[in-house]
Amino acid sequence: MNNNLSSAVRGLNIFIVDDVHELLPQKLSEVGHHVLYLPNATRADILAHLPEQDILVIRTKTQVDAALINVGSNLKLIARAGAGLDNIDLDYAHTKGIKCINAGEANADAVGEHALGLLLMMLNFLGRANNQVKDKVWLREENRGTELAGKTVAIIGYGNTGSAFAKKLSGLGVKVLAHDPYLKNFGNDFVKESTWEEIYEEADILSFHVPLTNETIYYLDQTKIARFEKPFYLLNLSRGKVVKTIHLMAGLQNKKVLGCALDVLENEDLESLNEEEKEVFAYLVSGENVLLTPHIGGWTKESYFKISRILLDKVLTFIEKGE
Repeated sequence: MNNNLSSAVRGLNIFIVDDVHELLPQKLSEVGHHVLYLPNATRADILAHLPEQDILVIRTKTQVDAALINVGSNLKLIARAGAGLDNIDLDYAHTKGIKCINAGEANADAVGEHALGLLLMMLNFLGRANNQVKDKVWLREENRGTELAGKTVAIIGYGNTGSAFAKKLSGLGVKVLAHDPYLKNFGNDFVKESTWEEIYEEADILSFHVPLTNETIYYLDQTKIARFEKPFYLLNLSRGKVVKTIHLMAGLQNKKVLGCALDVLENEDLESLNEEEKEVFAYLVSGENVLLTPHIGGWTKESYFKISRILLDKVLTFIEKGE
């Protein structure tokens, strides 16, 4: 740790560089800490104010790389207002004695509900049918759906969001398989702890709920897609680079993938796509069996509040323990 905490003696300098619910800066200020809240902070703003800060609170837009960490010479804690920590150089932060935390449990229900909504839309062509009727096109047979009941849903990653999705599926008549190499003995009467081999053999629907790490980059590629015994539907509500999108496109073209619903993309800055990315994106946009949403799986009014409430508790616990 760079410096010992002593909240009883002095208030800490806490720098919030992205939009959060007002609860977080208000409560931190009320208990005596010095909060600098710049929700629209640029990297230049962060670099200018960071040297005197004890705690940095970020969301998705801020890349906390080694250069940024070096400027934060007094940093003791980096708190991510959300789930993923992939925009933080965790290894380098660790070498500097900086602890990194998130609020991954705060948006689990939101992600679970969004996944279920996307799945039902995909199986029943709800987006397409809605657009057709609004254009005064009335097609019933062409929009005949597929029932979820009786299907096998495979969940990859059984942490906060994966387990929340499983709970949303309960009562819908599906079989749920779940794979998580970092968890053991989590199966129950509804969820079967499974191997990839079992998933390849049985899955009708595949849903990703994993963090982006060196192990999960392009976790789903053409090799894995080819191993599925049945054509399947894909959901990705984790990170875009968990799926090799050009291989997904090939899977859609050869009908090994029956449809996909993506809340995340490899490159979410749609104005900066390279030529290959433009080709793949154009294919996804044109696909009637493709649903796309703008990384809003955990983005609800309720989760906006819960993220700040949970992060507040974790930051105060960190300070009180004097770690």
